[in-house]
Amino acid sequence: MTIHVKLITPITASGMRRSEHLDILSNSELKVTAEQIDIGPNSIECEYEEAMSQPGAILKIIDAEKEGCDAVVIDCMGDPGLQGARECVSIPVIGPCETAMHYASMLGHKFSVITVLERLRSQFENMSLMYGVSSKLASVKAVDIPVLELENDLKETVNQLAVKSIEAIEQDHSSVMIFGCTGLFGCSDSLKSQLLQKGYDVPVIDPIPLAVNTAYVLAKLKLSQSKHSYPLPPKKGMVGFGESKLHIV
Repeated sequence: MTIHVKLITPITASGMRRSEHLDILSNSELKVTAEQIDIGPNSIECEYEEAMSQPGAILKIIDAEKEGCDAVVIDCMGDPGLQGARECVSIPVIGPCETAMHYASMLGHKFSVITVLERLRSQFENMSLMYGVSSKLASVKAVDIPVLELENDLKETVNQLAVKSIEAIEQDHSSVMIFGCTGLFGCSDSLKSQLLQKGYDVPVIDPIPLAVNTAYVLAKLKLSQSKHSYPLPPKKGMVGFGESKLHIV
């Protein structure tokens, strides 16, 4: 049986998740599709933009379950709407940041997040606390390239990722690197190669492939979030989001 995992990309800028990305992620047992939100930020680079992305992301996740998808991955390292979406559906809802941090904790003594902008440092530090792995977080480094400019000069982006990763290894004693933006999809092999050339053999986690395959395994094993932890929302009025629009089972 083919497992259908849907990526919900919580931004409105086009081109972030392309068909070739989905082809790379899919195989004979795994179908990966993607959908963006209709209303919200062009990209997510602060708490405000993350908050504005959440209603659209949750509605798309509810729709994905209604469409028959087996699991959903939120295509952003801020995991926007993760907790709320888990309350609304019974299929697994996976956040790439939560997933990457827990895997990184297994793969090395300390991990670092290499993200896009310095202003996101506190967000990742707070998320490591929320996910119970703050003692494993060595550092958060930023390449200072906005999300929508990451692919303008991909070679330079990877070079900057390498510079910051080496800083994390040498200065912060980190032993695992996590991309702090899902817009860096596909850069892990190039970064790994540069680090090996410098003599550093450390795992580089590309969060989306990891999250998608985690969602696949959970769906295949018929595991999902506990409804004791994530019970359905109470039935009551919500202005602008009537029950007919939410489609909560």
